[in-house]
Amino acid sequence: MSYDLMVFEISKAPKTKKEFLDWYEKQTQWSEDHSYSDPEAASPALKDWYAKMKKTFLPMNENSSADENLDEDEESYLTDYSIGSSVIYTAFSWARAEEAYTLTTSLAQKCGVGFFDVSGDGDIVLPDGSEID
Repeated sequence: MSYDLMVFEISKAPKTKKEFLDWYEKQTQWSEDHSYSDPEAASPALKDWYAKMKKTFLPMNENSSADENLDEDEESYLTDYSIGSSVIYTAFSWARAEEAYTLTTSLAQKCGVGFFDVSGDGDIVLPDGSEID
């Protein structure tokens, strides 16, 4: 089991929690016609977030031969990124949950993308700190 968070393009997301959760369900059916490991599919703001995030939380689906040389601590930073045009869904190790949450939310604000606390309390936070209710 993983600790899951999602960032999203605010211009594409619905403005109410019910509509957002319906949209989230559609987004996570992964029905777009592209590879979900390709950051080029994402919006510019999401690409910016991903480029910064992967410096700490290494993508699980990149450089698999290098992954074999990681120690247990380094391995706990491997993260599964599913990249859509309007969302990036992340699956972190539970051992890194607090650090992942802190960095994800900080970078979301800096990069101008929204944040959905999938594995936590379900908060949907916009870059200005307001929440979708």
